[in-house]
Amino acid sequence: MRPTRRAVVLTTGLLLLFLLYSLAPTWFLIVSSTKNQTDLYSTFGLWFSSNHFGDNFQQIWQYHDGVFLRWIGNSILYSTLGALGSTFISLAAGYGMAKYAFRGRGVMFATVVGASLLPSALLAFPLYLVFAEIGLTNTIWAVLVPYFVNPFGVYLGKVYADSSVPDELMEAARIDGASELRIFFSVALRLMSTGGITIFMLDFIGIWNNFFLPLFMLNGERTFPVTLGLYSWLQQAQTARDMNTLVLTGSLLSIVPLAIFMFALQKYWRSGILMGSLK
Repeated sequence: MRPTRRAVVLTTGLLLLFLLYSLAPTWFLIVSSTKNQTDLYSTFGLWFSSNHFGDNFQQIWQYHDGVFLRWIGNSILYSTLGALGSTFISLAAGYGMAKYAFRGRGVMFATVVGASLLPSALLAFPLYLVFAEIGLTNTIWAVLVPYFVNPFGVYLGKVYADSSVPDELMEAARIDGASELRIFFSVALRLMSTGGITIFMLDFIGIWNNFFLPLFMLNGERTFPVTLGLYSWLQQAQTARDMNTLVLTGSLLSIVPLAIFMFALQKYWRSGILMGSLK
């Protein structure tokens, strides 16, 4: 049964409305980053006034000896190292559960799926207690080690191992005398490369946007990622209103590395997500 014209128009209208609603915050950031403090409160929030983006841009790089640039660098460091570690562990664990039969495999996989449903904010405080006990708070390890274990990444690793690594190829490698480690590193990892890039991308974005874990673990401004740094500026803006332009411009600039990252890897994550959805 073909949909009626009215249904098509209604559906299209709702989708356009949802699109505008989704893009409104980004549009607000773009517009607000071009305004000075006076225009920010005296002009319409969703349209441009006089252009002060250059002044805001210069101010944000000079504030506190360029601490914003350090926050961006910290976020890149935490996200890259955390995503690399998480991707390797996810692929290795997923490959193990997909290709080896052992007692308790079903229970283990069910536990992984259940753990992936837990919100990360729920675990921030217990993790803080653990790291405080061993004296690792306010260090890079306090925000890296928790990122290395990602249950959803392990789930995706199993999905990609099931669909990408044929059992026949593994048997042929064993007949040729390859060890299990060599099969994993030389055969399986190459076949799961597209899935690995997808896991890396999801981990990178998740770590970049993470707020609660750094909030609990870090207390030195020089160690903040950009999310926590912008939050500290927002706290200052409650008493110093001239900080609002820094917060808004910084929020816009913090999106740029993620946008570049997404466009650079779009060829891989599209095919990787499609592979996972088909499985």
